[in-house]
Amino acid sequence: MSRKTALLRPAKPATGAPSSVPASPTAKPAVPKRLIWMLGPALVAGVAYLDPGNVASNMTAGARFGYLLVWVVVAANIMAWLIQYLSAKLGLVTGKSLPELLGERLGRKTGRRLYWLQAELVAMATDVAEVIGGAVALWLLFDLPLLLGGVITGVISMAVLGLQGSGRHRTFEYVIVSMMAIIAVGFTAGIVISPPDGGAVADGLIPRFEGSESVLLAASILGATVMPHAIYAHSALTRDRFPDRTAFLTTPRLIRATRWDVTIALAVAGTVNLAILLLAASSLQGVAGTDTLEGAHAAIAASLGGAVATLFAVGLLASGLASTSVGAYAGAEIMQGLLKVRMPMLLRRLITLIPALLILAAGVDPTWALILSQVILSFGIPFALIPLVWLTSRRDLMGVHTNRWWTTALGVVVAILLVGLNITLLVLTFTGAA
Repeated sequence: MSRKTALLRPAKPATGAPSSVPASPTAKPAVPKRLIWMLGPALVAGVAYLDPGNVASNMTAGARFGYLLVWVVVAANIMAWLIQYLSAKLGLVTGKSLPELLGERLGRKTGRRLYWLQAELVAMATDVAEVIGGAVALWLLFDLPLLLGGVITGVISMAVLGLQGSGRHRTFEYVIVSMMAIIAVGFTAGIVISPPDGGAVADGLIPRFEGSESVLLAASILGATVMPHAIYAHSALTRDRFPDRTAFLTTPRLIRATRWDVTIALAVAGTVNLAILLLAASSLQGVAGTDTLEGAHAAIAASLGGAVATLFAVGLLASGLASTSVGAYAGAEIMQGLLKVRMPMLLRRLITLIPALLILAAGVDPTWALILSQVILSFGIPFALIPLVWLTSRRDLMGVHTNRWWTTALGVVVAILLVGLNITLLVLTFTGAA
């Protein structure tokens, strides 16, 4: 068998995934005729970039430092495009998720368990942010106690996950994308009514920091934007969405659709994240109490009106509900891929709900819990990003779809920048400067 023929043969399908082998040698690859019907996985993964942790980090950064960290949001979104594209491509070409491939290559049980432990902690930190965000939104909208709001958020997310678990991937995508639209409207309404200063925005594109707290917030923004669990999830989403890999390997249309999918998803997420920071910088900077979500909501109501404040709270609620569903999906994939353990999705959702409910019951400040959860996420980035760049650069795994040399080089640069920022944050934290 020639090397070219070997590269075109579909790999063994992932456990639990539909077979990737066509019904007959002459079967026509099941590729949708219209590009729009290939979109979806990146839009679902992109919801992770609009979770309540993003809202808290960007809102706090704008309220405390004005336009200073605009460049961080823009840079993080550019990095996220490359990372999510590589993740999607990995799932398409190999028919396996990133956790599955890592589980195969980490031969010893100890290594797989340690890797799973850090990935699981990252997934749980994500879940804490999302459930707390939903609870705060329900409190702002209906004056519900935070603990009850957390329970309601968890129950609704279970219902959404039930769609995905029943194999109705398209229905799951429709629900998540609809929530994404609500999030976009809710968080961008304020900036339409109160536009930012264009000159100040341009000045904010110049990379710089002002003290250790701005570094902490920059790490929080990165952790909330370049999210490890979104990297794990995206490869699994494309694997499940396009199980007939022969269709992908014999046409460039899917890879082209994937680029569009990632571009659209990150354009929406980046615009919304930037809008949140700009809203805080233009309308909330210097206003007392705006470094918390509830304070920001009150300030928005006072300066821009109750309607805008309500839209903000509705966007926060949709953010929590959508992102916690995607986070639970990612967590289940991490466990299955690394430990070869399949836990029912709803049972897992129930277990991972507990830490968030304990934090809410303990009376911890919700906004700071959100921000610190994003810092934890930033430390999980290298463990997902470095293997992703390495695997997509391997010709024996990716074949003709191996990264170009400059793509790998960009991935290495991104990894170095993110790891460097995290090391800086560690030094500042342990020296008491942060």
